[in-house]
Amino acid sequence: MAHIQCGRNVLRKLASERGVAQSNSIANPMLFIAQGLRYRKLEVILTTSIDKLGKAGETVRVAPGYFRNHLMPKLLAVPNIDKYAYLVREQCKLYQREEEETIQVVAAPTAKEDKIREYQAAAKRLDNACLVLRRMIKRNEDKSLSLNEVRTPVTKEEIIAEVARQLSVKIQPENVYLPSPLATFGQFEVPLLLPKSIPLPEGKVRYTLDVKIRRK
Repeated sequence: MAHIQCGRNVLRKLASERGVAQSNSIANPMLFIAQGLRYRKLEVILTTSIDKLGKAGETVRVAPGYFRNHLMPKLLAVPNIDKYAYLVREQCKLYQREEEETIQVVAAPTAKEDKIREYQAAAKRLDNACLVLRRMIKRNEDKSLSLNEVRTPVTKEEIIAEVARQLSVKIQPENVYLPSPLATFGQFEVPLLLPKSIPLPEGKVRYTLDVKIRRK
């Protein structure tokens, strides 16, 4: 301590001899050197955007203590050297691509849209299906057989019931156009009267149901 105090007295004497205004205290010149090292800024690369400092990927200058005690432990920044700069650039490119990707939010379908879609699927199933019914051959009064006629004609109600059993589709009597029962063997194209809200396939003017009557 004696050496330091002696040095300060010498500095005060030199200052007074050269006419330098004295302050309350004169600091050791070595402190100015250490202070210069302490406040020399470091160049670092930010790995994430920090408010009032910069965006991710930018090179900024910060105090060594701030970098050592805050940025580096949390991996918020890395030294500005080649290998870290390359890694940060690649990271920024990856995050930028993720941010640029747009996510399309599809609105949930309403109950009406769901119903129309359900009706359309049922109509296509009816249009592509072939309903098969079996009948006995009709006997004439003279006990002869009429090979082309059925014993009991196929009615609209039976077609509706078979559609529900074979195709798992429920339709109403007003959806089937059948002026008279089917009384002969063969294959028939029965028109379907479905709501106009159900779109028709391209090239078709209406939905139909193929009904085939076979012999038992």
